[in-house]
Amino acid sequence: MSTLNNSFGVSFYLKRQRANQRGTCPIYARISVNGKRVEISVKRSIEPALWNAVRGMAKGTREETRKLNKFLEQFRAGIVECYQEMLLSRKLITAEMLKAKVTGAENSEYTLCRLMDEHNREQEQVLEWGTLKNYFTTRKYVLAFLKERYKTQDIYLSELGYKFISDFEQFLRSRKNHHGKPSMANNGVMKHLERLRKMVNLAVRLEWLPRNPFSALQLKFQKGERQFLTAEELRLIEEKDFPIERIQMVKDLFIFSCYTGLAYVDVSNLTPASIVTGPDGDQWISTSRKKTRIPVKVPLLPKALAIIEKYRNHPKALADGTLLPVFSNQKLNSYLQEVADRCGITKPLTFHIARHTFATTVTLSNGVPIESVSKMLGHTKLTTTQIYAKVIESKLSEDMARLREKLEG
Repeated sequence: MSTLNNSFGVSFYLKRQRANQRGTCPIYARISVNGKRVEISVKRSIEPALWNAVRGMAKGTREETRKLNKFLEQFRAGIVECYQEMLLSRKLITAEMLKAKVTGAENSEYTLCRLMDEHNREQEQVLEWGTLKNYFTTRKYVLAFLKERYKTQDIYLSELGYKFISDFEQFLRSRKNHHGKPSMANNGVMKHLERLRKMVNLAVRLEWLPRNPFSALQLKFQKGERQFLTAEELRLIEEKDFPIERIQMVKDLFIFSCYTGLAYVDVSNLTPASIVTGPDGDQWISTSRKKTRIPVKVPLLPKALAIIEKYRNHPKALADGTLLPVFSNQKLNSYLQEVADRCGITKPLTFHIARHTFATTVTLSNGVPIESVSKMLGHTKLTTTQIYAKVIESKLSEDMARLREKLEG
């Protein structure tokens, strides 16, 4: 059937994979609108041998069969009637919307909180917890915004528009910390909007929304320079010994990352089996980044090897089956600030700075080709690694000095 450029059809079929113990299979109606299909249970079952799959109806002349086929025709007529009603009211018609009208679900309109919960449930098995928890944080801010601006705990998706998104952005920007300063920088605000946009995209895909209110919004991230340690700052930490064992261990883990480029989660996942013999006959790390699943192979530099050897028989590492003894990321970063204070380093020291230090001070500044650095960092795009190359002014100065000497010579 085709009306006003809409293609529409209804057919019945058996769901054989859902056969019950008596051997009967449930009958489903398949609704097709413009190539998109949905299915609805008709709440009737039949034995496969009594079903005509070609005609989509029961076969035979028994009274029971005639009653079932009459019921199916009435069911089809009800779907067609709903479709014609939507046509006459000039409503946008999709397979999901027609199903909602047939089943009565259109009267319980989808809400923003239902969408966010649906998204987080769907992504639970896909995203790492570190990423998923950010969506829970965005949900928390959306709820705070609804409470403050709308005096409610939820809204219908039909109420989402550009103004809602614009007001939510201003709400995030206006939040203050206990010092009275903005609690969120521009990129933090953009990240929350980006996550909300992804959730709204899901609503559009599920046909809970006929249009995307984010289509008019352009997210504007500010490019910031990556923090890293200079060669002198790295030397200060390397040469400093700490009498407290946990601080010394944290320092060693940090230095290990400075000479391997591995993120915290990837260091914590290393096992003795992660150390392999490379094509050059030396020892390499062979692992994959938890964040992207990208395989990573890094030749081990002497300082990283020395740290592995130091903790080879450490009780915590042996008990956990890990290559090195590890702490929680939160504890590790708080201990690192103590390391920075004792070394006279004013930069806010986090474990991720070690990865940046490997990219800049340890490799690129010492002439390692950017393609090799990109491979060791597990980047999928060279442009990601080029961010590090931009911040090395000393390297630029050295390159130009060599060029000057060559030209003068």
